[in-house]
Amino acid sequence: MQVKDRNSWEILREHLEQGDTAGLNAFLAGLSGEDSLRALMRLDAEEQKQVLGLLTPESAADVFEFIPDESAGELLGELAPEVAASIVSEMPSDDQADVLSELDEEDLEEILRYMDHRDVGEARELMAYDEDVAGGLMMKEYFSYPRAYQAGAVLNDLAGREEEYELNHVQYIYVTARAGELLGVARIRDIIFTRPETRLVEIVQPALTVEASTPLEELEDFFDEHNMTAVPVVDGANKMLGVVRRRAVYDAVAERAEADHLKSQGIVGGEELRSMPNSVRSRRRLSWLSVNILLNIIAASVIAQFQDVLSAVIILAVFLPIISDMSGCSGNQAVAVSMRELSLGIIKPADFYYVWRKEVTIGMINGVTLGVLIAGVTWAWQGNGWLGLVVGAALALNTVIAVSIGGTVPVVLKAMKVDPAIASGPILTTVTDMCGFFLLLGIASLMLPMLTGG
Repeated sequence: MQVKDRNSWEILREHLEQGDTAGLNAFLAGLSGEDSLRALMRLDAEEQKQVLGLLTPESAADVFEFIPDESAGELLGELAPEVAASIVSEMPSDDQADVLSELDEEDLEEILRYMDHRDVGEARELMAYDEDVAGGLMMKEYFSYPRAYQAGAVLNDLAGREEEYELNHVQYIYVTARAGELLGVARIRDIIFTRPETRLVEIVQPALTVEASTPLEELEDFFDEHNMTAVPVVDGANKMLGVVRRRAVYDAVAERAEADHLKSQGIVGGEELRSMPNSVRSRRRLSWLSVNILLNIIAASVIAQFQDVLSAVIILAVFLPIISDMSGCSGNQAVAVSMRELSLGIIKPADFYYVWRKEVTIGMINGVTLGVLIAGVTWAWQGNGWLGLVVGAALALNTVIAVSIGGTVPVVLKAMKVDPAIASGPILTTVTDMCGFFLLLGIASLMLPMLTGG
């Protein structure tokens, strides 16, 4: 069998079994980041530990760049502290802080013991910030020079720091005053094409900055508005603390969206990968599935109250899931908008009435439209205009209820200090199901003579 026809994790396992350290490093170096992650995640926990122990720290750090932070922390915690420390030391400072934050206190201190004192200080500084503000996203690697530095001296210094230059994708260097205050930036192209004896203060340009407390939403807006690869982070005295990369911000936005999506699907407690222990994965899923059993029993109890109506007009059973699903879709749209506006700070818990009023308007427009459509389809299908009226009215009313619940529940949960991403979905589903069932069967019971021809 040719190597190209074999799975990457099989080749990885073969190098591991043979103890072929050189081959292992060479093979992983030839894979893309995604492929190396896929190969590693298909191995069991002991094999992963062995592979990471055989890789050079540089190669292992490259692999860790693509591993989700929680999983990366778990893998590091399984390695010998000195091995883990050598890997972490090869990571950019922002990645170091993210991964180290996932460790328990004992493992963290053990690893920090084997790291350079400067790296430890920077890691502790970054870990002190919340993960979704500029301070928690910034990195400490950047190029900064005093205002009196000459262009030629800057270029000579950059030439000796090739690895750092590649990491930072440098377009600018930062110019500081004697006390460390940020004066501005100087473009690399300006430094290259000016006289070597030109001092940086002569070519410095004003710099846009953010504070360490700037939230993720504002950082996203900043990079949407400005075509920059990174922005300097400053303190109250305008001294540089670090830089936030555009990539780090967009990665953080994507991670938040993924986490919210998992929570909305009932997977709580963190990210889930299939390489995790089954007990952990099962526990995270069961936490909400167990609650949903009770919620569904409550919804189903509504149907039980109208058994006679269902027996008389059995076709109503066909429309129960349609009413429930259509209303649920409308409600989920409202949830998504409220979640987005809450994250951006556009709305706050005090805006409950404003949100409800806006959603009721949309619910009435969409509800009537959908109700007329399904009423017409029902009439054409069953040849009973009264049945169409019952189904259409139930869908129209339940759509208004669904968007009202979907729009306001996240706001209420936010006010109660409950994560809206976790609880909004189950609450919306239960309420829309109960109301949809009640409306359809309740209206049908009032109009039973017309539906049965009696």
